[in-house]
Amino acid sequence: MTTISHFAEKHPDKPAIIYADSKFGDPQQIETYGELEERSRRIGIVFRRLGLEHGDNVAILMANDDEFMDVFWAAHRTGLYFTPLNWHVKADEVEYILDNSDARVLIAHARFADVATAAYAGNSNLLKCISVGGEIPGFSTLEEELDAIAPDALLGEEFEGTLMLYSSGTTGRPKGVRAPLPKVAAGEPAQVAVAVNLTRMFDMREDDVFFSPAPLYHAAPLRLVSAQQRIGATSVVMRRFDAEDSLRLIDLHRVTTSQWVPTHFRRLTRLPEATKRAYGLESLRLALHAAAPCPIPLKEEMIDWWGDAIVEFYAGTEGGGTAISAADWNEHKGSVGRHWAGGTIHILDEEGNALTEPNQEGGVYFEAPADEAMRFRYHKAEEKTAESYRGSLFTLGDVGYLDEDGFLYLTDRQSHMIISGGVNIFPQEVENHLTMHPAVEDVAVIGVPNEDLGEEVRAVVVARSDAKAGPELAQELIAYCRDGISHYKCPRSVDFVDELPRTETGKMAKTSLRDRYWKDAPATSSSKSTDDR
Repeated sequence: MTTISHFAEKHPDKPAIIYADSKFGDPQQIETYGELEERSRRIGIVFRRLGLEHGDNVAILMANDDEFMDVFWAAHRTGLYFTPLNWHVKADEVEYILDNSDARVLIAHARFADVATAAYAGNSNLLKCISVGGEIPGFSTLEEELDAIAPDALLGEEFEGTLMLYSSGTTGRPKGVRAPLPKVAAGEPAQVAVAVNLTRMFDMREDDVFFSPAPLYHAAPLRLVSAQQRIGATSVVMRRFDAEDSLRLIDLHRVTTSQWVPTHFRRLTRLPEATKRAYGLESLRLALHAAAPCPIPLKEEMIDWWGDAIVEFYAGTEGGGTAISAADWNEHKGSVGRHWAGGTIHILDEEGNALTEPNQEGGVYFEAPADEAMRFRYHKAEEKTAESYRGSLFTLGDVGYLDEDGFLYLTDRQSHMIISGGVNIFPQEVENHLTMHPAVEDVAVIGVPNEDLGEEVRAVVVARSDAKAGPELAQELIAYCRDGISHYKCPRSVDFVDELPRTETGKMAKTSLRDRYWKDAPATSSSKSTDDR
């Protein structure tokens, strides 16, 4: 069975989710399967009393708060789309997503009251705005809505809902990935196949304890946490990431499976050796990582520490996917693996022709469902949908190649390409190299205006706190880069900043960074897209 009702009946007192607060000694909130079933059922009744119908959308503006999965499952039991909003973005972007997604209900935490009230004002499509964690002017509270619903009230017929997620926003508007939502019973095998197959692929089990240090508004953490609840496992979710506290929680809860991004790995590896050794990690058999490129030296360090538990996967909200074990990665360093379901990965040139020889770089494409009605679309963005497809193939916007054994290597995103003097340069290789310099905390490599070349390569660097940012370090970094990779790819200059625009999952908002340099350049200087996908 894949419904929480099944596991609420089977083991009602088993923790479904543990919201773990940082740091040491802070309380944690434990929600059992029985409690999750009851609260999500009653919220589902609230949705139906408000008049929500199959295929309507519920949006939430929360951090990893106690009510997050309650609302998720309420939507998934009543045949609704569920859209979690990135609480870091500004009110105008929240307003845009509420409008674009056709949201009928907004549920927001009181700490985001200013953004929530500004975003919903003037939205005539919203039937109701509800607050959690306190009051928001003009909103009812969730507890007020639930007071009218008895604990044992019946929801009636349940229909499977689904996610409607938005791409990580930069200065371009985020795109809503909208999958078809057939009206089928909750837990219907075909509709939940992705979640179930995900747990089977990585040998996730009912007796597992899964650990998630990332925000639930992001696709991978949310899909994996909800997948645990479809198999009856327990999830430990950090309110906010802290490197040492994550080790403590793995030790405390005897965590068996987990999911990370390279930013987490970087902070973990920089802990003092004594701190690393202070916690027992013997229970951890799976540490999935994804969402952003992982530099080879960093991954080598993690494999030396966590061994075969390290497994990488590459996928998108739109679909597709690869995976690679630590053992295979050691034989194919830098690869993100082979197709995780045994399918075919296609490499196409700019004209859409198949590149069939090994090590030929081009656009990375996956096979879409044969039934066109089941393919994803970018909501209200038919042009962008069309750009993602070539016949029955679709792309996530990445560039890469396949080796002789069919292992995929990603070289960058198409939208990040720098054209300098007519030469195409993908900055990921440069970033991976520079990030391992001991003075570098974070780095982005972009193209900036150059009168003769069109663009030139520049590194934008956050220096470590113990490093002295300035001309001397800039020259050292350029020389370090030239010692490791081809000179034409290396930065001609280095800027130092206090912070780079990254999401909590480690993705770089390249467009917003690049716009700082191009805002005063002539419009004809570059044909770069303002959409980072």
